[in-house]
Amino acid sequence: MPSPRTRRLLLDHQTLASRLADWPLIQITGTAGMPPEIYRFTYNLRGLYVAPSGEILERQVHVLEVNLSLGYPRRAPQCRMLTPVFHPNFDDAMVCIGDFWAASEGLDDLIIRIGRMITYQEYNTKSPLNGLAAKWAAQNASLLPIDARNVSPPAAQPANAAAAAQLDGAGPAFPVPTAAAEIPPPPPEPVNNPPAMAPEPAPASPQDPWTEKISLV
Repeated sequence: MPSPRTRRLLLDHQTLASRLADWPLIQITGTAGMPPEIYRFTYNLRGLYVAPSGEILERQVHVLEVNLSLGYPRRAPQCRMLTPVFHPNFDDAMVCIGDFWAASEGLDDLIIRIGRMITYQEYNTKSPLNGLAAKWAAQNASLLPIDARNVSPPAAQPANAAAAAQLDGAGPAFPVPTAAAEIPPPPPEPVNNPPAMAPEPAPASPQDPWTEKISLV
């Protein structure tokens, strides 16, 4: 009989594959292990990053790597961005999820929550990983969120938190808009391929509205 951890990993994979199927805003673009213990997710959402020139620019694609360590799910997943993000709760090494992770939370809910963080629908300026981003967010709240689309698949069922709790025993959120943009879904990515390489950062549009708003010097 599979161990509780293996059953949890199987449940996570099944729920993620079902909930994100044909959803263009968040895609599983790589896995490792059987059942998967490492995931790579691609977010087709608008967020911010700092260009080499010091300007804060908008980018359309973000890549997240999630490692479910041996302590998972009692310990939070290890999450890090493979593409640059300018956000109070992200740095080069990790995503700050400790304030809201619980063993009973579904991994699918966490992945969607990180998407909301990327778009500035959710952020915490009280205990930031990036103090400069926290200061910027506090001073520019009228510009937020960067992307107001509903990050969660519209037809998704509630996360299976009760099942996760049975297996394992065991920050401030901002209002999320309810209307999702109509985007033609791309062909679904296979969930059992080796993790894909992170995409090159999308070039800033000449009309990028952020180029005139702030420069870090």
